[in-house]
Amino acid sequence: MTEQQYINVGKISGVFGIKGWVKVFSFTANKENILKYSPWVLKKADETKTLKVINGNLQGKAVVAQLDGINDRDQAESLMGWDIFISPAQLPKARHNEYYWSDLVGLQVENIDGVQFGIISSLLETGANDVVIVQGKRERCIPFLQGQTIINIDLTAGKMIVDWDADF
Repeated sequence: MTEQQYINVGKISGVFGIKGWVKVFSFTANKENILKYSPWVLKKADETKTLKVINGNLQGKAVVAQLDGINDRDQAESLMGWDIFISPAQLPKARHNEYYWSDLVGLQVENIDGVQFGIISSLLETGANDVVIVQGKRERCIPFLQGQTIINIDLTAGKMIVDWDADF
């Protein structure tokens, strides 16, 4: 497994009860959405394992899940700290002009004058709008405002065009 082939959607953060349920720290927008994706590919260091989600729910502020083959607290404890990945094929298709962050990371970025800025290394969620982090000769933080700073996204060509001053 290479992490580029999968999307990190959470981490197993603890155990819940004595029957093998795990607590999950979810990276999904609605934290309980992580339960919709099955199987999970769990990864810790160089080890991976694929487990099917049997059951799960929101328990107070935490997400808890029951995984196939994990039947007691000791087995659940052995999964603490493992990252949870899913295949991109498990995600619903994005609507027109909507993008998964994982689709944007790695795109080449240039401005409307053709100046190459580098590639998108990550995105950052802020209160007002998301921010695209571009790594090139220097790091740039560009607000993700479609139709304003983000002019065009072409996933097929692997390119994003931005209206952003090269000196900024």
